[in-house]
Amino acid sequence: MGVAEEFDAWAADGRDKGMEEHHWHTAKHVLRRMPVEQGERILDLGTGSGYALRALRDTKQVGAGYGLDGSPRMLASAAGYTDDSAIGFVLGEFGSLPFLPDTIDHVFSMEAFYYASDPHRTLQEVRRVLRPGGTFYCAVNFFEESRHTHHWQDSISVEMTLWDRSTYRRAFRDAGLVVAEQDLIPDREIEIPPADAFPTDSYAQREDMIDRYRRWGTLLTVGVA
Repeated sequence: MGVAEEFDAWAADGRDKGMEEHHWHTAKHVLRRMPVEQGERILDLGTGSGYALRALRDTKQVGAGYGLDGSPRMLASAAGYTDDSAIGFVLGEFGSLPFLPDTIDHVFSMEAFYYASDPHRTLQEVRRVLRPGGTFYCAVNFFEESRHTHHWQDSISVEMTLWDRSTYRRAFRDAGLVVAEQDLIPDREIEIPPADAFPTDSYAQREDMIDRYRRWGTLLTVGVA
């Protein structure tokens, strides 16, 4: 099963909204950091329900937002949730972005980059479409150091990229992006039950859940063109 089929099924099950609610815990901190100015053009890679673009329009008055996704059903749902003519949704692949060079001010991606079939090619494409000085805010919670996320690969048919922090930095630089920042954003909103409530369906002990959400959380790598 490919990306389109996998995430079409997610959209059909209503999991697009579930992802939005779960990712928002850390996504809002990433969006707040982005140096977006009024009127700029934003590309959201793996837009899902389109929540990030709606938030940027509400808080930073971006000029235009483009949500790219490989799933037609995800895009249809995102369009249904969005009543804003400045936001558009585009069916496409990360490795072949349908934009001219130097036409995007900032690129955002939340929990989607690791689905790229060729992550190095994706970074090259991001660099190509970004204007000089534009930024790529790439946030993932599936990465090498966060070992309690590794089992996710077993529950999805799409091959996922499992890089460590240094590999992200090196790959960004190889694509021509200056790494301006790399940070861990903990999820402090998800409730962690007391120790006597473990094991749960997902965690053997409380320390494992703390490691996943509080210690490692979401890895943010920021590249500048």
